[in-house]
Amino acid sequence: MPKMKSSKTLSKRIRFSASGKVKVHHSGMGHLAPRKTRKQRKHLSGGYYLCSIDQKRVEDMLTSKK
Repeated sequence: MPKMKSSKTLSKRIRFSASGKVKVHHSGMGHLAPRKTRKQRKHLSGGYYLCSIDQKRVEDMLTSKK
C-alpha cells in the first residue's frame, strides 16, 4: 500500500503550540470586513485553540505532527 499523505491545506492553516494544542484562526475576515462592527473584527482577528475532539481529527489528517 502507498504511504499516507498528510493534508497540505490543513498543515498550512494550523499551528501547534509547545504543549501540543492546535491553534487556528477564526473564519469570516476574508472580505466584507467594513460592514462588521469593531467588536466583531477584534474578536475574529485572533486565533483560538481547538477542543480535544477536533484536535484528534486534525492529528488523524496529519500523519506527521510537528
